[in-house]
Amino acid sequence: MESRQQRLIITPLVLLLLASLFFAAAGAHDDATPGLHPVILLPGYSCSQLDARLTDDYEPPTPACGVRKQGRGWFRLWENYTALQVDPALLPCFHDQLRLGYDRAAGDYRNAPGVETHVVSFGTTRSFRFDDPALKNGCMQRLAEALEGVGYKEGSNLFGAPYDFRYAPAAPGVAARSFAGFRASLKRLVERASETNGDKPVILVSHSFGAFYATQFIDRSPLPWRTRYLKHFVMLCAGGSGSPGIMQVLASTMGSSTPTRLAMFGDRSFESTLSTFPSPEVYGDTHLVVTRAKNYTAENIPEFLAAVGFSDEEVERYRRRAMPLTLSFKAPIVPMTSINGVGVPTVDKIVYWDGNFTEKPQVVNGDGDGAINLKTVQALEKLVGDDPDQRYFKSVLVPNTTHSGMISDDSALRIVVGEILEANLATSG
Repeated sequence: MESRQQRLIITPLVLLLLASLFFAAAGAHDDATPGLHPVILLPGYSCSQLDARLTDDYEPPTPACGVRKQGRGWFRLWENYTALQVDPALLPCFHDQLRLGYDRAAGDYRNAPGVETHVVSFGTTRSFRFDDPALKNGCMQRLAEALEGVGYKEGSNLFGAPYDFRYAPAAPGVAARSFAGFRASLKRLVERASETNGDKPVILVSHSFGAFYATQFIDRSPLPWRTRYLKHFVMLCAGGSGSPGIMQVLASTMGSSTPTRLAMFGDRSFESTLSTFPSPEVYGDTHLVVTRAKNYTAENIPEFLAAVGFSDEEVERYRRRAMPLTLSFKAPIVPMTSINGVGVPTVDKIVYWDGNFTEKPQVVNGDGDGAINLKTVQALEKLVGDDPDQRYFKSVLVPNTTHSGMISDDSALRIVVGEILEANLATSG
């Protein structure tokens, strides 16, 4: 089947036209517009909220971490800004309760003993909406509000698919209970969203790490099911590979035993920490981490992990669970629009000249959105162009737009909403 690929770089004139359409539609709909295809939003890393409860098996690092919560039902584990602001001494408690362990017998990741968790409000966008104005721009709340402004309505034709971001999809045939549960839940949600909207197929919209969940979900869904239930996939701020930036994040936590709020975003115990490394298929032998004694490329990430303190067992988990997905990534066979920011300094290379990973490195920047390199976006475009089965692909580059700005800045939201409305009208799906 012939591949149809487009690339659009947004110009000021196009932006002006999109702005007029956006504001003309905004506020015009109090109820869901019947003709729209249902939309399901998959948020970025750390945007899904998690509840937890502690059983008698939980052994707290300090008495204060367990005594007040054990046996008292569910509480907000992530992200509990209120508790941390009132009592920063609770930070080690939340850090301990968020950590994952690896069950060798099951060959899979698990919560810490005595900690039970669940994702808050699956099926809705409530899990990534916040009352605190300071938090509204970080996740997909403003995008949800913008979609409501053009005729979408929460619970009617607008839904959310939050996930436990500590876990990650693993290579086929490898145990991954959390992702398997997410796949089953998202499949039911897609089918319900379609069936309650006149059997219209669904538009999936992901941001950042949500694209990893979305692409693996699509790839592992049978083609007849995709054809019936998926209208379009709109992927925001993701490309055909991971980012060198994760290497700096991991190096910065080397030897650190004091929990910080930043460390809670990318704890070394999280399965997802090993899932965002640059792909050798994209970066090849390009030097990503430079020291006087040795340079590290995407092809020798296992050596880099060992250098920053990961055990042999943890490195083997990367090889077995994460690396096969990195090496085999391809654009999902479904009509697709990729939207990325460019024109923002983005990590290309990290220099620890003396080989001391605990020191602040020199960073060499390239182009991108501050998190996702333009190089990985171009790799995605090439992957699609080389795939004869891809029916429709459009790449949109938005100048001077950051990774979080794509879902919070008015100018970027106009473009994103415009592309979702365009996907509604397309006949390719």
